[in-house]
Amino acid sequence: MYSSFQDHLKEELTGIRDAGLYKEERIITSPQGSSIIVKNRPVLNFCANNYLGLSNHPELVKAAGEALKHRGYGMSSVRFICGTQDLHKELEKTISRFFGTEDTILYASCFDANGGVFEPLLGEEDAIISDALNHASIIDGVRLCKAQRYRYANADMQDLEKCLQQARKQRFRLIVTDGVFSMDGNVAPLDKIYALAVRYNAMILVDESHSAGVVGRTGRGTTELYDLKGKVEILTGTLGKAFGGAIGGFTTGKREIIEMLRQRSRPYLFSNSIPPMVAAAGIAAFNLLDRDNRLQDKLHENTSYFVKKMQEAGFDIKPTQSAICAVMLYEARLAQEFAAALQEEGIYVTGFSFPVVPKGEARIRVQISAAHEPRQLDDCIRAFCKVGNKMRVIQI
Repeated sequence: MYSSFQDHLKEELTGIRDAGLYKEERIITSPQGSSIIVKNRPVLNFCANNYLGLSNHPELVKAAGEALKHRGYGMSSVRFICGTQDLHKELEKTISRFFGTEDTILYASCFDANGGVFEPLLGEEDAIISDALNHASIIDGVRLCKAQRYRYANADMQDLEKCLQQARKQRFRLIVTDGVFSMDGNVAPLDKIYALAVRYNAMILVDESHSAGVVGRTGRGTTELYDLKGKVEILTGTLGKAFGGAIGGFTTGKREIIEMLRQRSRPYLFSNSIPPMVAAAGIAAFNLLDRDNRLQDKLHENTSYFVKKMQEAGFDIKPTQSAICAVMLYEARLAQEFAAALQEEGIYVTGFSFPVVPKGEARIRVQISAAHEPRQLDDCIRAFCKVGNKMRVIQI
């Protein structure tokens, strides 16, 4: 059987390559940071989710090392059997304090958090109303749940209200949205979503993966940005982006919701606990951010500067309220070739095309970090202008 299936896969893979959609892994041989080593060459990194520059921060590395020395490498078990250390509980309390929520549960990733949140809480008589551009993990999590499904156009409040009207006959209604949409960089209009939720007696879940640590004056995410701290029922998020860039996810929110997830959420019940060193580094990351806002302030300054200069150069950048800057090129092959040319100029970015983004919406997603220095931002802008002029994307 496999020989015929193998031929089928080869044909499909050839088609992906011919369409310019094939994704290559580029090997990094250095710690994550604003500058990394790829193919034995230093390049400036503008495509990591390392928003606050914590992935190789000395305080996090020290905390992880101390935990490795004193608490071991791994737990070899799930949480409710023998996989819970005091570090796990301390991290959960720290996350709750950071977001102003009642309780928190840890997962191996935010993909697991989103995959494990819907099915334990909602049934056939309930409704999930989900933004059309929500992350794949939300889509997969919703598929595992028997609740009725509604989908509204990205950040379209008229469409959301129509869905809420249609869902009035359901018992419980849950509106689900990304805080920051990872491909465009726009922030969900949570203030308007909250107003509709109150009007139609619905709950809200926000995935803060790309917004926590980034959005809001102190990086507490969309609930801080819209002065709704503690009012949203469920937040999900990750330790794998702004908070150190390792692994680990979480769901934080109302106490009874978290308690039910501990009893019935399958990724929590059947997956190993995160390693103690990851928990310790996570605690260090949140404690560091509790001290002051310097990293968030620098990130916001860097992002504003980069967007302004790129727009002045003639690039088409989607409106952003985050650290994600989508440089629109529209054609898949052009995006791949543009990214490859930038790497030759010492700029490490990735071209995104279908199926990650809609057809005809190919782009290079530039991700700014607090670790970037002004000269690095200028080097990136100069490289974009050089390649953009050569490929006739802009004219200088």
